[in-house]
Amino acid sequence: MSTSPAPGLPQGFGSATTERLPLPAREAMDAAQQAAADAIVNGPRKAIFGPFVALLQAPGVMEHIGDTGAALRFKGTLPDAVRELVICVVAREVGNQFEWQTHAPLAVKAGVDEAAVTAIGEGRRPRGLPADLACATDFASELMLRNGVSDATYAEAVAQFGAPGTVELTALIGYFTMICWVMNVARTPGPAGSQATGLAGFPL
Repeated sequence: MSTSPAPGLPQGFGSATTERLPLPAREAMDAAQQAAADAIVNGPRKAIFGPFVALLQAPGVMEHIGDTGAALRFKGTLPDAVRELVICVVAREVGNQFEWQTHAPLAVKAGVDEAAVTAIGEGRRPRGLPADLACATDFASELMLRNGVSDATYAEAVAQFGAPGTVELTALIGYFTMICWVMNVARTPGPAGSQATGLAGFPL
C-alpha cells in the first residue's frame, strides 16, 4: 500500500500541533480498514493521504465520503479554475494547511491569477477576477459566513453556472468544509514536500 512520506507543515496555529490520528501501520488495521485503504489506493487517488488518513478510523464513512469527493473532483461540471479557487476559499476560511497547500498551486495551474490566490491566503477579497471566478468566490464566502446565500448571490450563480452547477458548487463547498474539519480535528499536516506557502492564523 502506498503512503505519504514524512509529514509536512503542521496543522494548527496554537502551541500544540502534533498529529492526533496518524496513518496506522497495515498490520494494525482491521479487515474493514484494510479493505477501505485498498479501495483508495486502487482508485484515482492512488494513496492514503490528507483526510483519508484520519477517516480510516471510520472506514464505512470514509468509503462514502471518498465517493462523494471523487464525483465532485473528477466528474464535476464546474471549470477547473472555479473548483480550485473555491477550494482555496474554503481552506482559508477554516484554516486548513493540507487543502490550502494542495489546491493553491492547482488553482494557479488552472489559470487563476497568482495574485488572487495570494489575496485569499492573506484573508483578502481578490480583485479583478473574471465574472465566473468572482461569482464563485463571493458565493463560497457568503455561504460559509451566513450558512446560506442572498437572492442576488443565488441569481448570479445560476446565471453563471445554471441551477445544476449552483447545486454542485454548494456541495463542493460543503464537502471540502467537512474534510477540512476532519483534518483540523486530527491535526493532519500539510502535504510533504509542498512548495506552497502555508496559511497563517487569523488575524494576520
